[in-house]
Amino acid sequence: MRLSSTPKQDGFHMPSELAPHKCTYLLWPERPDNWRGGAKPAQKAFREVVEKIAKHEPVVLGVNQSQYLHVLGMNMKNVQVVEISNNDSWIRDTGATMVVNDAGEMRAVDWGFNGYGGLVDGIYFPWDLDDQIAAKMSNIEGVDRYRTDDFVLEGGSIHTDGEGTLLVTEETLLAEGRNPGKSKEEIEVILKEYTGAEKVLWLPYGVYKDEDTNGHVDNICQFVAPGKVVLAWEDNPEDPQHERSVADLEYLQSVTDARGRQLEVVKIHVPNVITITKEESEGVDVVEGTFPRNEGDRLPASYINYYNCNGAIILPVFNDEHDAEAVRVLQECFPDRVIETVYAREILLGGGNIHCITQQVPKV
Repeated sequence: MRLSSTPKQDGFHMPSELAPHKCTYLLWPERPDNWRGGAKPAQKAFREVVEKIAKHEPVVLGVNQSQYLHVLGMNMKNVQVVEISNNDSWIRDTGATMVVNDAGEMRAVDWGFNGYGGLVDGIYFPWDLDDQIAAKMSNIEGVDRYRTDDFVLEGGSIHTDGEGTLLVTEETLLAEGRNPGKSKEEIEVILKEYTGAEKVLWLPYGVYKDEDTNGHVDNICQFVAPGKVVLAWEDNPEDPQHERSVADLEYLQSVTDARGRQLEVVKIHVPNVITITKEESEGVDVVEGTFPRNEGDRLPASYINYYNCNGAIILPVFNDEHDAEAVRVLQECFPDRVIETVYAREILLGGGNIHCITQQVPKV
């Protein structure tokens, strides 16, 4: 059922991704104007992500009708394959944000979605099927939902500690294509109403060249515990990412969370620069209105775009000299979780990474 109230009015809030999950949702990639080679290389990487998550919790895998029998025939353990029509596979951004209350009830927030910027700077058209995914996800889960018809937001643009603090970036939420006419203060009020947050922390920037999303927060900074975050970092002052990382660090050091705590910031160095090869570029169909994948373009690679599931961290790696350090730092942050790595270049080529393709349902 669609509700006319808000989560805050009803006593619901967005829990931390680190809280126990009932399951994880993903969508199967297939569009040839975003994923090279008819999406077959990306499908191989997605399947590895699905199977590694499924070792730790159930997975619900949404698939367009054209791929349904193919994916069902993979016979993956602990994976439920369901038909969910979609425009592309970024369920972090299009799926429902689940909220819970102290009585152990769950509801869904169905944010308006416009393809990352609509006709201003959106990355594909149409996006009508993606705007229905959150409603379908809430229906599958059998929970009531809140819908923000007049407010656009992607799930990857918010991240919470589950204790009242919400991380966002100015770069994304103030982008012209999302909510023109709404001020920063007005956006913050809406965020608090629909996530139950008490305080919103506005990082200035996302990762350099994260142009598909205008700099989503889940690629630059995540909570690893209340009062503690990891931040994508670049040491080289000649790299454009350095200035962004420094600005975000200085901001995080200048604020407190909703409980009044100073934030501990753990740096994780970004991979060396990754660019699209000629072969990779030529493997993508060129379609007017879809974000281009051109040879030589720099990709927004980051280790922060990992996913927390029950007992494990699903971490993107890139056959890079910084991979081992990312594993070490995250293992120190999560001593009670297994670090599961996935070679994720193919997901990155589509514009995001592992956190972007997953959406958790909390266990209540």
